[in-house]
Amino acid sequence: MSLTIGQFIAALGLPSALTGLAVWYLKKYLDRRDRKNEEKEKAHTELECAVIESVNASLALGEATAVAVARIPDAHCNGDMHAAMAYATEVKRRQKELLMRMGISAVFDGE
Repeated sequence: MSLTIGQFIAALGLPSALTGLAVWYLKKYLDRRDRKNEEKEKAHTELECAVIESVNASLALGEATAVAVARIPDAHCNGDMHAAMAYATEVKRRQKELLMRMGISAVFDGE
């Protein structure tokens, strides 16, 4: 069986076309997966921000409550209230430091 030049070129074109189709499909699949991962990462970031805001709101409410109770003459605040206030202040300070370090790292790491 002998192949003509036209048949030979056609025989070479079919594997190339199939390879091109496979590469196109793989690229499409990987792009779709990357988009989904980016969306998940964005949603995760928004959730973390919401959690941090909730913690800050809870601390602010706790501090405001402690200050209000301390102003009541008949409340008789014990050492627990003062210890809780000191702890809340320390937690806020450490949280701010952590967020600052993370922000600086993100800037310099290019994220």
